[in-house]
Order: sequence, then C-alpha cells, then structure tokens
Amino acid sequence: MSPPYPGQSGLIIAATHSGAGKTSLTTGLIFALCRKGLRIQPFKCGPDYIDPGFLGAAAGRPCFNLDGFAMGTAEMAGILALAGSHDLAIAEGVMGLFDAGPAPGRTGAGSTADIAAATGWPVILVIDAAKMAQTAGAIALGCATFRPDVLVAGVILNRVASERHRELAETGLDQAGIPLLGSLPARKEGHLPSRHLGLVQSGEMSNLASIIEGLAEHVAAGIDLEALIRLARPARLTGQHPLRMAPPGGRIALARDAAFSFIYPHMIAGWRASGATILPFSPLADEPPDESADIVWLPGGYPELHAPRLTDAGRFRSGMQAFARRKPVHGECGGYMTLGAGITTRDGARHAMLGLLGLETSFLPKRMRLGYRRATLLEAMPGLAAGTRLIGHEFHYAGITHQPDAPLAVIRDPTGAVMPETGSRRGHVTGSFFHLIARDA
Repeated sequence: MSPPYPGQSGLIIAATHSGAGKTSLTTGLIFALCRKGLRIQPFKCGPDYIDPGFLGAAAGRPCFNLDGFAMGTAEMAGILALAGSHDLAIAEGVMGLFDAGPAPGRTGAGSTADIAAATGWPVILVIDAAKMAQTAGAIALGCATFRPDVLVAGVILNRVASERHRELAETGLDQAGIPLLGSLPARKEGHLPSRHLGLVQSGEMSNLASIIEGLAEHVAAGIDLEALIRLARPARLTGQHPLRMAPPGGRIALARDAAFSFIYPHMIAGWRASGATILPFSPLADEPPDESADIVWLPGGYPELHAPRLTDAGRFRSGMQAFARRKPVHGECGGYMTLGAGITTRDGARHAMLGLLGLETSFLPKRMRLGYRRATLLEAMPGLAAGTRLIGHEFHYAGITHQPDAPLAVIRDPTGAVMPETGSRRGHVTGSFFHLIARDA
C-alpha cells in the first residue's frame, strides 16, 4: 500500500466543532495507516501540546505544529522540511474548521482552514452525526463552499447510531455531492482522559498502547482507508526554509518529565538543526541541570500537580541556584512558576519553589487565561536581544499574586490590547507565561 503522491502529500482531519471526536479518530487513523506499512508524519494545527503527544505516539515519530496565526508560509515550509522523509502527512485540525480568534490585519487568524489553504492539503471533515441525519449533507456543503481556497474532499460520520442512521445521513451527503469515506459508531470504551488543560498527557498513560490499538481497530472497521489515501495531495510548501528562531545556546539543559513537557517539537528540532546539543534532565527525579550547559530552559507543563515533589527536590534546587548565579535560565508558563518563590495550589496550600524570581502564583481563584500573544522584549532573554518581537500563546489557570522583578516584555493580545502579564527578569533568570512559537514578522 503506497500513497499516490510523493513527498509531503497530506490530508487534514478537521471537524465542524470541538468535541466531535477528531483527536481519537486521528490517533486511530494514524496507527491504522502505520499498520499497513506507511510512514505517517503527524501534524497538529494551532497551539497545542497535548494532542500531539497522542498523534506522535501513534505514528512513532514527533508530531509538529503548524500555526496559521503564529507562522508564515516560510516557517511552515521549514517545519515540513524538519519533519523528514515520510509517505503521508496527517494533520489534525483545531476547534471547528473555520474557527479562529480575532486577528486584525492578518490573512491568517489561526484556523484549520488557514493551514489547508497554505498547504493545499484536502480536508476530511468529521461530522458528529449523533443528533442529525440528512442535515449532515447541508453542513458538509456549507463547509465545502465557505472558502474557495479550502477543498473539503470527503466526510467521516462519527457517533452513528445504526445502519439506517448512516443511510439517511449518506443521502444528504449524496445530495451535496460530497463523498462519504466512512462512519463510526459511538464508542464507550477507550476514550482519551481529560484534565484542566485538556487531555491527560500521553506519557502519563500506562495503557496508551492498548488505547491506540483499540482506536485503530475502530477506525479501520468503519473507514475506507484506500479511498482516503487517494485523496491526498502534495504540499504547496516546499524548500529548505530555515526557521527564524536561533537556539538560545550551544548546549541547552532542557527539563523534560511529566511536570515540564510543553515545548514545541519544532523548537527542539530547529535548535538541533542549528547545531545545538540538547541535555535533558528531570526535576521530578531530583536531577540538576548539566553544569556544562550554556543555558537552562524550563518548559511549561503541570508543576502544580507535582508541587510537593518539586519543593523536596534538593539536588534540583541547589543545582538550579548554582547555575543561575553564572549562566542564563529561562522558564515558560509552568517553568516560570517553578522559577518563582511559591505556588499556591487549588487546595490553598503554598509550596515553595526555586526562588530565582520573586514571583508568587496561585490557582485561587481558578480562571482560564487563553489566547495568542505578541511580545516585545524589554529585557534580553537567552538568545534574544531586547527589542525583539515574538509571537506565541498563553494557556493557564494560575494567576499572579506578587511579581516584584523587572518586567521582561510588553505583551499584547491579537487585538493589540496590552496584557497585564509581562514576565519578569532577575539577574540571569527570565520567565513568562508566554509560550514561544516564533519570531514575529
């Protein structure tokens, strides 16, 4: 079984709305195609750390993000090149096909449709048919005609109740002129579990392999995989475009464990492609950073779920404090919170953190802070001079109760409004809730 188009041919699995089942479906589809001997390269549209873990586990290779808001076509072409050789790309969409945030003056607002238009990959539309029948055709037709630069090549019906239900829905699709590639019944077992920032991370699930295998069996039984593959088209984005984000050092000590896992694969791959060496270490295993590193980078994640262990991690604490006296340290979101003086968790308990910044954060009251952000650095941070403009996103429930240090950046939302969160700097240490994606044009 081989794809009909060479090199970076792909499909986008999109949906009409969040919660339609596209992550489970895409995870199962990727593994089902891998079992047929194809090398599948997974991608995720938009700013997401958790879904890519499942897609990457199914494919056996890292899942890269493609972002219509934060990346230009050159950056996306560079990421396709970083992904390496594969037979077929499968990209999971974000939210509904055309959903995006406000983006005044931008051609790309961050929707799945933006990625489809940029890559030229056809869209396979997932429709949750649980409470409809022929109306599925009207919905598919509306999506297919909404943007002329987006090709909706076929439909997969999810949560179909019976064969009769499928036949009625297919009647509507036939009337719309859009092919049905398969239908999947509602599935009670094998769901991907959730927590406050989305799905539970793939690396935390001991039964992940059996869940993925079950999803693949479910997908393979209901979808015409051969017909789906024939719809793939080559990407319009080609060439070895370098990413504009230089590594922050030649040797980067990178925290990597269940508490610190939110860093984009294109960042790590781009650093390595530029000649940097990554030196992973685990704070939860009480490991200090490698003393030979030029910089320590603490990614985001779930430090609040492991706060007592981090408080008690003496070797990690002393190693970080010694490193920060001589060399740069940077933290993003959860990493930023860990660099601070303390975290107050939902139960009201305060846990002492590294104290490299004066920052105090709290999950009381719980309030989501979510969205794309633009940052202009007021202070230098590792690898980036003051005045550099960056683009990224913010996604957390914790709030700041005390921040006595110098602000790191002016941060704005997509409308241009200045946000209260500035990040902070103290000596060699910098941090922010801002998750870095790329340099801003």
